[in-house]
Amino acid sequence: MSDMEHSSSDDASVDSSTADNNSQESELQFSDDEETLIIRMFNLVGERWSLIAGRIPGRTAEEIEKYWNTRYSTSE
Repeated sequence: MSDMEHSSSDDASVDSSTADNNSQESELQFSDDEETLIIRMFNLVGERWSLIAGRIPGRTAEEIEKYWNTRYSTSE
């Protein structure tokens, strides 16, 4: 019986670390509409992430900035 309890606690730790990874990845998943809006807003207001986030319910300025920098940032 103790073997079963031990293995289930191992599974729980694996599940929690997987959930953490999935939540980090899902932050950068934006719909096509959100992406289009981010691009249009960026062209209008530049790097004013809080203004852009105000137009997209459920998104923070940090999420949008991180998404933009990973997707569209250029190293010049």
